[in-house]
Amino acid sequence: MERAREQFWATGYAGTRMDDIAQATGLGKGSLYGAFGDKSKLFHRVFGDWCTAVVEVAEGRLTGGGDSKALARLSEYVHLMAENTASDTERRGCLLAKGAAELSQLDPKVAERSAETMTALLALLRKEISAAQRHGDIDDAADPEGLAALLLAVVRGVEAVGKAGLDPQTLRNTADTALAVLPKGRNRP
Repeated sequence: MERAREQFWATGYAGTRMDDIAQATGLGKGSLYGAFGDKSKLFHRVFGDWCTAVVEVAEGRLTGGGDSKALARLSEYVHLMAENTASDTERRGCLLAKGAAELSQLDPKVAERSAETMTALLALLRKEISAAQRHGDIDDAADPEGLAALLLAVVRGVEAVGKAGLDPQTLRNTADTALAVLPKGRNRP
């Protein structure tokens, strides 16, 4: 699965042939077809696994601990995403973004899985923003849904502009700026 994912990630769905996957994995085409069906089914499996991992990383960074650490968790997550993009010297970007951009208009399963993943990320961010509001680090009058959408757009946007070649320091500065514009609450002067 990992080698198949790497092949799709490197060449995209359209640019990947089953022969390429067979060569990358060392498996025969018959074995691949027998185990996964066609190229589309294999991609859906790889893409779904990747989307699950994206949400698991966010859950690992954004859950656990009390309200007093919510802003720190948000900051850690946003900085992690910027740093991952900054260190992507091959500029491959995220398989979620790449797959969604290539296929969501043509493949309802990819579109649905992409939307589910973004919805899950949005919910995790909203929950942490609400926790930071309860603690007084973010203004409790601010809309947590809107702020979560802003942070999600920044994180996903950093990935896109990083793939396009924006320099790593600008990506890091963007993360800092996004966090700095969160409206300050009573505990954050």
